[in-house]
Amino acid sequence: MEVNPPKQEHLLALKVMRLTKPTLFTNIPVTCEDRDLPGDLFNQLMKDDPSTVNGAETLMLGEMLTLPQNFGNIFLGETFSSYISVHNDSNQIVKDILVKADLQTSSQRLNLSASNATVAELKSDCCIDDVIHHEVKEIGTHILVCAVSYTTQSGEKMYFRKFFKFQVLKPLDVKTKFYNAETDEVFLEAQIQNITTSPMFMEKVSLEPSMMYNVVELNTVKQVGEGVSTFGSRTYLQPMDTRQYLYCLKPKQEFAEKAGIIKGVTVIGKLDIVWKTNLGERGRLQTSQLQRMAPGYGDVRLSLEAIPDTVNLEEPFHITCKITNCSERTMDLVLEMCNTNSIHWCGVSGRQLGKLNPSSSLYLALTLLSSVQGLQSVSGLRLTDTFLKRTYEYDDIAQVCVVSSTIQVES
Repeated sequence: MEVNPPKQEHLLALKVMRLTKPTLFTNIPVTCEDRDLPGDLFNQLMKDDPSTVNGAETLMLGEMLTLPQNFGNIFLGETFSSYISVHNDSNQIVKDILVKADLQTSSQRLNLSASNATVAELKSDCCIDDVIHHEVKEIGTHILVCAVSYTTQSGEKMYFRKFFKFQVLKPLDVKTKFYNAETDEVFLEAQIQNITTSPMFMEKVSLEPSMMYNVVELNTVKQVGEGVSTFGSRTYLQPMDTRQYLYCLKPKQEFAEKAGIIKGVTVIGKLDIVWKTNLGERGRLQTSQLQRMAPGYGDVRLSLEAIPDTVNLEEPFHITCKITNCSERTMDLVLEMCNTNSIHWCGVSGRQLGKLNPSSSLYLALTLLSSVQGLQSVSGLRLTDTFLKRTYEYDDIAQVCVVSSTIQVES
């Protein structure tokens, strides 16, 4: 009959504790009516309790801090900190101690140890301490693997390890919407929702544009010469609340003239979000590159560069059009102007505009007048490519407000 030898106990003890900020103590108020048997006893006990706020004993507010009682939640973008201690519980000296801490995620294994050097010896009742930090960049299951190897006085090599499993949760839900303007500008609306159980202080929400764009933030209004946030001075985001941020991206000058390049650009940039929770714990998230659907301009793009908002009835006014060849071939264009019931073009229709190379543009100054009051649409432009005998029609390209002419009466 074989007898298995008893398992040898290790001379060293390993302790791992997560380092988090303390929380404010909250008391549970117990009150009663003065006519009840306890009378004013409960109210007096709350007033004498050192953990309550004077004058607000029944509001569950506290003036004291309490240490964390559990592991707590870890959210993506926060910094995970842990205290690792190896203590010599024996009465003998232990040699060649090596403490190693690895973090295993679903995609990689990271070494978090501050030092991988071996400690020569550890006397009885002494310890080796280490603090590790890691900015969490993945959601899902994480496993902290702590391994300890050492040599006893008799020369026997010993080894053991412990596993600590925790989940990393998603703190924010980010949704984006793109709006492509006719002037090559792109408007980005970012909807950010707090899906944690505690309020967040939104320290910064910015857009880092791609190399082809400059960005203008539209989340402030000017008051007395200073920019004031549209969300107020205290930008707190309560649990499950959503906030919209708006940005305008404009092509840089060197790319704005190259219509073919801007037309195919889908990468816009990425959002950088920084927040704080509870007692100042900082978190940061940076989205992947945001992409939009490239607008389809067709072979020829016509856009308005200048047009008045209000014009007088039956008085000529001027507009400036920009025509861009978005194809990969040279075009020979002819411009035709067709009158509508309210808009009448002034000038020669059917004139030659000449050849237009790929990704090139030309500007046209045109004159027209309106015979009807009210909000009128500018329509009736036709461009014909004589090489392919193909006609491009442009209607409702803009609107103008037509008002009656002011009549001055001479006395």
